Amino acid sequence: MEYVYKKGEIIYPDKTLTMLDKLVLKFINAIDFKYVIVSGYIAILFGRSRDTEDVDMFIEKISTKDFSLFCEKIRSCGFYLLDAENSADAYNRLQEGLSVRFAENDTAEPNFELKFPKKDTDYYSIEHPIKVILGKKNMFIISPLELQIAFKLYLGSEKDELDARHLYGIFKNDIDIRLLKTFIGKLNVKRKYTEEVLGEKLD
Repeated sequence: MEYVYKKGEIIYPDKTLTMLDKLVLKFINAIDFKYVIVSGYIAILFGRSRDTEDVDMFIEKISTKDFSLFCEKIRSCGFYLLDAENSADAYNRLQEGLSVRFAENDTAEPNFELKFPKKDTDYYSIEHPIKVILGKKNMFIISPLELQIAFKLYLGSEKDELDARHLYGIFKNDIDIRLLKTFIGKLNVKRKYTEEVLGEKLD
């Protein structure tokens, strides 16, 4: 995979967009507030071959009016609320710390799961986004890779382990290892387990 890694930016000029990539672009191009994509889709974006039922995102805490306007806009783009009756109901779910899901019309998967940040690590993702630029005009905003690798190790399923190993294998010479170790410690991931999954010690 040919890419250029800069602080706060990954340029990935020759990636062939998949159907999932195109769907994600269709959704995020309707967003006009801060967001970050987190979890499994990040590994998929960078070449991990696996299916996913949802694309997880944190969004900044916006007003009920702005969220209602977003729901109208996303509806005009061909998406609908999957697990709420209307925008007010969906906003209440977000306020309660729950997620809301949107899917493309006449489908249920993959869907987009949106949440307001709650924990320190959630806010860190929003405040330290990484731009992923595909070609000349397509751009995704993702959570820092150091946090995503650590979080996948924390989750600990086989799928999550493979996601962590995939991202680390690609970006281990680019990411901030000290920051990765900080997040691993913050999430109480055992050092021995981390080394077993990633295949090497973190110096």
